[in-house]
Amino acid sequence: MTTSNRAKESTIDRKPTRTVRFLVQGMTCANCTTRIERALKRVEGVIDATANLATDRATVHYAPTATNPNTFKAAIHDAGYKVLKETSGQAFTEQSETVRERELRLIRRDLIVAIAFTTPLLLLSMLPMAIPSLFEWLDTWTSERTINLVSFVLASLVQFGPARRFYRPGWESLRQLSPDMNSLIMIGTSTAYGYSLIATFFPNVLPTRTVEVYFETSAAIVTLVLVGKYLEATAKGRSTNTIRKLLNLRPKTANIIRFGTEQKIRVDELVTGDEIVIRPGDKIPADGTVLEGSSYVDESMVTGEPLPTLKDKGANVTGGTINQTGSFRYRATTLGSESVLARIIRMVEEAQDEKPRIQAIVDRYVGLFVPAVLVIAAVTFVLWIALGPEPTLSFALVNTVAVLIIACPCAMGLATPTSILVGTGKAAELGVVFRGGDALQKLQEASILALDKTGTLTTGQPELTDLILSSGLERKDVLRSLAAVEALSEHPIAKAITRIADEEGIKIPTVRNFEALPGFGVTGEVEGAKVQVGTERYMTNLGINISSFSAELEQLSGEGKTPLYYSVENKASAIIAVSDRIKISASKAIKQLQDLGLQVAVVTGDTRRTALAIGNSLGIDKIIAEALPDTKVEVVKQLQADGQKVVFVGDGINDAPALAQADVGLAIGTGTDIAIESADVIIMASDLRVIPKAIALSTATLSNIRQNLFWAFIYNIVLIPVAAGALYPTFGILLSPILAASAMGLSSLFVIFNALRLQRFNPSLD
Repeated sequence: MTTSNRAKESTIDRKPTRTVRFLVQGMTCANCTTRIERALKRVEGVIDATANLATDRATVHYAPTATNPNTFKAAIHDAGYKVLKETSGQAFTEQSETVRERELRLIRRDLIVAIAFTTPLLLLSMLPMAIPSLFEWLDTWTSERTINLVSFVLASLVQFGPARRFYRPGWESLRQLSPDMNSLIMIGTSTAYGYSLIATFFPNVLPTRTVEVYFETSAAIVTLVLVGKYLEATAKGRSTNTIRKLLNLRPKTANIIRFGTEQKIRVDELVTGDEIVIRPGDKIPADGTVLEGSSYVDESMVTGEPLPTLKDKGANVTGGTINQTGSFRYRATTLGSESVLARIIRMVEEAQDEKPRIQAIVDRYVGLFVPAVLVIAAVTFVLWIALGPEPTLSFALVNTVAVLIIACPCAMGLATPTSILVGTGKAAELGVVFRGGDALQKLQEASILALDKTGTLTTGQPELTDLILSSGLERKDVLRSLAAVEALSEHPIAKAITRIADEEGIKIPTVRNFEALPGFGVTGEVEGAKVQVGTERYMTNLGINISSFSAELEQLSGEGKTPLYYSVENKASAIIAVSDRIKISASKAIKQLQDLGLQVAVVTGDTRRTALAIGNSLGIDKIIAEALPDTKVEVVKQLQADGQKVVFVGDGINDAPALAQADVGLAIGTGTDIAIESADVIIMASDLRVIPKAIALSTATLSNIRQNLFWAFIYNIVLIPVAAGALYPTFGILLSPILAASAMGLSSLFVIFNALRLQRFNPSLD
């Protein structure tokens, strides 16, 4: 949902909300999606609703205490569309594929029938005009009335066969005073067919010199529209390739150990806790943790990381990834809809269904477009009757039908969702998951990117590098007391200290009255003595004098290390230095971001001296030091108050508020679930170089949308007047309805194939 929709959701009595998605059959143009959305939003309890022409899906956010999915189905059905049973996750995607394939078969069937009857009809009407001798032969062999009767039979088979797919939704939309593409085709072909019917059976009703038949026009329009629809459906299928690839990642079977023996079972039969055997070349069937053995695993389809990753005891593996040459056993921990792969698929689909802000412009335009076309068609008819040459009725009819056919708003309906569909799919291949179409638009608007340091800019695995003691103290005693209070903390620095104590075989005593102050430090009573460990500001707040370590502080900070102090009974007794290695990808990623025109800021709780040492070594533009966990959100707000569009990158629980506040929250996928849930964009790998790729892809996708919209609007602005006959007085040029149908189909194909170019996106950022 967009920000405004989230705000709307929060005002509905603070009640829990749910989301349901439907597959909808029968959507053909932008007016269809508008009508479905309007019908759904009228239902009481609906917070927001969107319909997507590119994916044939409708998504409804609602308050479950006020309404239910059956009401939405009824609303969609009343709007004139067929609804399939709602579902979610992998089953939903597989059902989407099944429906698309079935629809493709039905269009193919109708197209074959239409071609079979339209081809002889065109030959019968066009060849005699092209070959005069053939015309003379037909004139002696049969009568014009007989030819018209044969044409009537062939055209009727098309009109009441393949053309029926346009009539029900077309009539329904007219009945609801919301005409769409089907309405325009229905009116246009029926006009040509009906006029020909009168000319064939009741010629005396028509004025002199206007008795013409246009059976080939009505049939050819239906056939050409079906050709366009078939090619469009085929191309739309190509745009979902990424989702299809993700679905195919999971294997069908798994080798597990049960009751002491190895057996092969279907993946659907796996349960949490199963011990799974993986051999060289196997696909990993579920998320889990390695128990024994080791191997390199190809995770590229999930993370976008091209190099295989080493997995040994204790490492996490992801379902759908591919084992290389080694073997190992692991325990299944996450199955079904909560697995990493299923969550990626779900988030990609949600992003594809959500509309970016740019779509609002299209929606407003489309709401007025088809009624305006009907008015233009009526004016065209009247003007040709009043001002046109003889036979005026024939000219009026042909040009009116051309206006109705060429103005179908298919291209406008496909312009945005198709680009979003392909763009988010390509992003998933790169290891980037957009949680909404709006995030895709906002990312390329960013002016500054703020990075949390620990776990984002660094590896998140700090190491104890220095332990400098006051005179008279023993390292072992200090480390024992230090590790005792840090053992109760979850901070990565605490783990680095306790890890050293474990390696040196130090037995850690019990701590009493432990207290942790996030962003400052920890305190506790160890063997009767009060121990405090923390930052310079923590010691200052406690009133502890640390001036004896001034020289050491200067040196350690200058080396980019994080200094902490160890105090016993309010007396500074040691200074500790911890270093968290900068990620190998950090320097290059920052340079690439700056080349894209973004400022880069680092937000860290380190002292300013340490932060400056790290920031300057990486060429970072803005360094925000000594930021407490609960003040990161204030940093983002301040940047926004300065007029900046902010992307905040983080991975920890304490980053969640800042991720939510930023214009775009970007979470590292190796981070915590809370950070990921708070973010708009997730980078599945820890490689920061994926971030500039994501921004470049965002820019390319929005550029693609603008190209599509430009084409869709210009196509209509230019060709509707041509179809109405604007060029006839000066150049004697008219656009036949058959050419209008061809142009209409080509406009949709242009939009789709232009969007498919994003599949070849490969940012050259080096």
